[in-house]
Amino acid sequence: MSQFWSDLVAGLTPYVPGEQPKLPNLVKLNTNENPYPPSPRALEALRGEIGEGLRLYPDPEACRLKAAIASYYQVTPSQVFVGNGSDEVLAHAFLGLLKHDAPLLFPDISYSFYPVYCGLYGIDGRSVPLNEQFEICVDDYLNAPNCGAIIFPNPNAPTGRLLPLAEIERLLDGKPDVVVVVDEAYIDFGGKTAIALVDRHPNLLVVQTLSKSRSLAGLRVGFAVGHADLIEALERVKNSFNSYPLDRLAIAGAAAAIEDRAYFEATCQAVINSREQLVGDMTALGFNVLPSAANFIFARHPGQDAGDLAAALRARNIIVRHFRQPRIEQYLRITIGSDAQCAALVAALREILGG
Repeated sequence: MSQFWSDLVAGLTPYVPGEQPKLPNLVKLNTNENPYPPSPRALEALRGEIGEGLRLYPDPEACRLKAAIASYYQVTPSQVFVGNGSDEVLAHAFLGLLKHDAPLLFPDISYSFYPVYCGLYGIDGRSVPLNEQFEICVDDYLNAPNCGAIIFPNPNAPTGRLLPLAEIERLLDGKPDVVVVVDEAYIDFGGKTAIALVDRHPNLLVVQTLSKSRSLAGLRVGFAVGHADLIEALERVKNSFNSYPLDRLAIAGAAAAIEDRAYFEATCQAVINSREQLVGDMTALGFNVLPSAANFIFARHPGQDAGDLAAALRARNIIVRHFRQPRIEQYLRITIGSDAQCAALVAALREILGG
């Protein structure tokens, strides 16, 4: 701590991102990156932006990207907001839409950036426990006596469990006077997006990222879709913070990735197929695996300590995510890698478990 720090900085507990180890021959299954490369059309678009044009500022409105997203989801560009990764989009939503006198509600086992943003922006955040099956229960939010806003991931992270669209709409119908943010970082691996509900529910904001299903984690592009009034709030925050959050390469590459539907659908299906194979293989090894609609699984072995398993895998150059927190300390979150990576994982687990 420094004497020059503000009181706010001194009191922050920052988010801890997944480890990015630099080890040779690593099987990296800890940060939910896509095992497939980006769309060839996206790569071509990136190459096309490299040149003299980089001396010019990018379009502050990212109109090309907003148009591509609006076309894909059949909304208007005025219903689309884009930012430097979904984390920045979420940060603007916390400040512009979720900061109220009544508390913000989110699941107790969820994306750990939510309480970090609450601390940064002075928001009263309250966690709502998942049930014993690690599911979000809409009734717990509907029955909350004091609620200023609601946010949750769908599928939830790190559990991977999906909340059906009908349940999301029941929540929106029951809480029409509060903003509900649905964080859909993993929706393309087995769920249906809530963007279909935005025209009927002016209090709904849906946030997505191109990091997972479109293999662009290194490009940092996220977006939100909602009623134009909600989007205007995000634009006001963004233009009070950084008018140019997306560079020219990000705009071009992201727009091309959105437009390449065939490649997107093929790679998503490949990840889904690999996930189902991995679930079957790990179940055969005695693991309990939660139902997942994401590009990862959440699993525990009744006879093994999760921390010991993670350490044993690491000794074999296989990295998975272990969360040392109440209720889930015996679970591992495992990214769906390539078929070869998944096979290496299963072989290592078989060896660790003694055949």
